[in-house]
Amino acid sequence: MTELQIVRCPNCGSHAHRSHLDMESQIQTQCPACDYLMVTCAHTGRVIEAYAPGLYPFT
Repeated sequence: MTELQIVRCPNCGSHAHRSHLDMESQIQTQCPACDYLMVTCAHTGRVIEAYAPGLYPFT
């Protein structure tokens, strides 16, 4: 079963969709406004896949 929540995007603050995917034990957060994507493991919290346009590592 997949649970869907509406949350605030950590990248731009717009409304984003968070899906809890039970079969894969993953949590997916995506924002249609800025193309943000984060897929994490539901058990460990480790990042599986991430894409956040406009965010850059500190140099």
